[in-house]
Amino acid sequence: MSDPHSHDDSEHHPRRIDPLTLASYNAEKMGKSTIFRSERCLVGLNAFEPGQEHSLHAHAGQDKLYSVIEGEGLFLLEGEDVPMTRGDLLVAPDGVPHGIRNPGPARLLVLAVLTPAP
Repeated sequence: MSDPHSHDDSEHHPRRIDPLTLASYNAEKMGKSTIFRSERCLVGLNAFEPGQEHSLHAHAGQDKLYSVIEGEGLFLLEGEDVPMTRGDLLVAPDGVPHGIRNPGPARLLVLAVLTPAP
């Protein structure tokens, strides 16, 4: 079944993308949407309702970049929670534990870029 929010344009001309229109919020768990995917890169959105989180985890053989598009929350790092707000970036290199929490009260939307793609 294909993801209705997936916009794989690897074979198409580049186009302007408004991430706010592609966010997929879910009351049960963090929402995920894929904006672009190729063998080299995955670009997606992580959409958090208040109280949701993507727990501390690491990626073997991949680097990950997060960019806050809307809202405020926390970047989770080993031993430290770092406040995040619109415009902030976090780069999690290969093997470095990271995560995100939205303590609320508003929604949080984060762009996630993984290289190479999973």
